[in-house]
Amino acid sequence: MPAAIQEKPTAQAGKTPLVVRLLVLATFVVILNETLMINAIPRLMESMHVTEQAAQWVSTAFMLTMAAVIPVTGWFLQRVTTRQGYAIAMGVFLAGTALSAVAPTFTILLLGRIVQAAGTAVMMPLLMTTLMTVVPEQDRGKVMGNVTLAISVAPALGPAISGLILQLGSWRLLFVAVLPIAGAVTYFGLRQLDNIGEPQVSTLDWASAAMATLGFGGLVYGLSLFGEGESNLGPSIGIVIAGAATIAFFVLRQLKLQRTGAPLMDLRTLTHRTFALSLALMCIAFLAMMGSMILLPLYLQNLRGLTPLETGLLLMPGGLAMGLLGPTVGRLYDRLGSRPLIVPGSIGIVASLAGFTQVSMTMPYWQVLALHALLMVSLAATFTPIFTLGMGALPPNMYPHGSSILGTLQQVAAALGTALVVTVMSARSSSLVAEGVAAAPAQLSGMKVAFVIAAVLAVGTIVAAAMLPNRANNTSGEVMAH
Repeated sequence: MPAAIQEKPTAQAGKTPLVVRLLVLATFVVILNETLMINAIPRLMESMHVTEQAAQWVSTAFMLTMAAVIPVTGWFLQRVTTRQGYAIAMGVFLAGTALSAVAPTFTILLLGRIVQAAGTAVMMPLLMTTLMTVVPEQDRGKVMGNVTLAISVAPALGPAISGLILQLGSWRLLFVAVLPIAGAVTYFGLRQLDNIGEPQVSTLDWASAAMATLGFGGLVYGLSLFGEGESNLGPSIGIVIAGAATIAFFVLRQLKLQRTGAPLMDLRTLTHRTFALSLALMCIAFLAMMGSMILLPLYLQNLRGLTPLETGLLLMPGGLAMGLLGPTVGRLYDRLGSRPLIVPGSIGIVASLAGFTQVSMTMPYWQVLALHALLMVSLAATFTPIFTLGMGALPPNMYPHGSSILGTLQQVAAALGTALVVTVMSARSSSLVAEGVAAAPAQLSGMKVAFVIAAVLAVGTIVAAAMLPNRANNTSGEVMAH
């Protein structure tokens, strides 16, 4: 949102503003859909007569669209009012959900998911930018705790909720169930929502928009191909390199446009050390979360023989703990600052992933539940402070750009985490099967190696956490108060 502010943030001191509550609720509903289809893939393969690789695209296409659309949201949110942004985002999301529910073919279902994701991509930056504009600095941690609920818990709960719904029947129910909820959230949101700030007329650099779409979209697409076997190795490496090269050109163009004051994504946000470190920590943590979210259902269903419902129920306590802790972590952040939360949180992430490297065919289910709960609680202790600290380190005019960069890299990290663990697992199990090892032990060994790599990468969160300050050190709170 623009820096022009109509209401004094301090008027809402100590209380979560209604506009933020409504946006959190809407963001929770739309982000839940990112992982809602993970459990439905076997059902989808059967009903649509598609392969596992093709069915996987209902999740991949969602992430791909998010990565491609989010870079443009900074520009979009500066041009529209809060109400317009909300109405467009939720309208597009509802259209995609309805299309997915009635899709006669797999291609139409995929199109519905892409439309859904385009609406979702606008909601997160809209929420973050509005929050940073209307909430005074001393209350941001508490309010950001509720936001973490939407951004982190929704994807964590997706598989559990879909497991419950799938017990009742077709995969179409996943969309049918979401429609009335999203419709009600849209209706009440538009009745209660006030505009925050004034729209600004800004031009869109179409070359930058095309580069961002092709670069970030290509990178996520290339990474997602890694998990589809050795036959795709050549093309996937080529697409990743092409995507990375396009991002490099995109960066050079943004640096050039910054001199004229009209970049699509203002990379000066990265010159704020606290924001850059928070971004790095968030990416590694998200990578670890998405990697484990892919591996655990595979382990529990393929190797231990649990149903999607049993898998969902086993992983639900961790997701719920993460959600319930969000507001508490936020209040602790307001009182203590970031370090007492981020440092133990990052150590907990590494400890839980290290525990998962010991998975076996006989590991007690309580142990799986405990390790997953430890991972989710550690992520809860980490996400709220880094979102608050990172965004708080930016001046108000950079909030739309900051939330846009945050959202884009979150999707790239999610795709990278998924691609990395699936590729490592497949490569290891394939080589063992070729040596004559049975399929199940080979896959188990592949999972262990994948968890080892996730744990090693997660050590980076401890390093970043140790370098972060306790509070955001900038004058944005004073600027906003005027």
